[in-house]
Amino acid sequence: MVMRYTDNQEEKPMDYSKYIQGTITHIERHLFDDLALDILAGQAGFSKYHFARIFKRETGMNMWEYIKSRRMAKAARLLMSTDMSIMEIAMICRFNSQEAFTRAFKKIYTLPPGKYRRVMHRLIIDEEVINMDNNKVIPGWFMTGSTPKKYEYGLDKEMLFKGAKSVSLKSREVKMEEDDFGTVMQQFKAANYLGKRIRFSGFVKAADVEGWGGLWVRIDGVNTNILKFDNMQSRAIKGSTDWNYYSVVLDVPENSAVVSMGMLLSGKGKLWLDNVRFELVDDSVPTTDVDISSGLPEGPVNLTFEE
Repeated sequence: MVMRYTDNQEEKPMDYSKYIQGTITHIERHLFDDLALDILAGQAGFSKYHFARIFKRETGMNMWEYIKSRRMAKAARLLMSTDMSIMEIAMICRFNSQEAFTRAFKKIYTLPPGKYRRVMHRLIIDEEVINMDNNKVIPGWFMTGSTPKKYEYGLDKEMLFKGAKSVSLKSREVKMEEDDFGTVMQQFKAANYLGKRIRFSGFVKAADVEGWGGLWVRIDGVNTNILKFDNMQSRAIKGSTDWNYYSVVLDVPENSAVVSMGMLLSGKGKLWLDNVRFELVDDSVPTTDVDISSGLPEGPVNLTFEE
């Protein structure tokens, strides 16, 4: 096997996203199997020490933390959606005892598994009874797009990546046109990030996406002109996929005024977003925006229309 880097080699800026995404896909498919770091790193083509560093740098979690949090999220879903005993769920999640499972579960969800099951059942039943509006306001976020009335968003306490809830964005049962899209997003001033490199990332799950979806970031100038933009269209999420990691990385120009970011869905389907992060990164993390000047000549050519 050819390693892309050894620990003695100097790292060059490189987009590790596809390697991280490939590893996460493998983990999701084999979540309850024996998942060893050296095997996962070898499949990606890296030494285990180097891969451990880039995995944490990209996702904010070390490999074991990631696997444990995903197993706990699956356990939470089993507690809500099945009548399986806590011991059975503990064994599925590769714990040797119910006590060890309870300690790990409580550390993430603050409640022991049995109480969590009772509380969440009451909560879900109550929400069904009062028929809560799925487009209720989520502080800091709002819904827009080319045809926002064709989409809806809300909190989902059952489809989880990590923690207690995710945000969902889905199309309504209406006729869709080719350019229809909806987005759940937020905006903030760019002043604190001028001249810096930012990364907006999260874990996204997709179901029956007929168009495409993804995370996006746009940086506008004072006159609302677009300075930087990436909506993942070149690496779009399509069809049905399990939870995976995605990111958008942009440099914030000195003349920036507003940063906008969110998750968009074009056409029919449903997306979930969880474990969202916004952070500053250094130059070792490559930007994801498309250079619109790529392939252009250095100056004007053939002004006399020569054949």
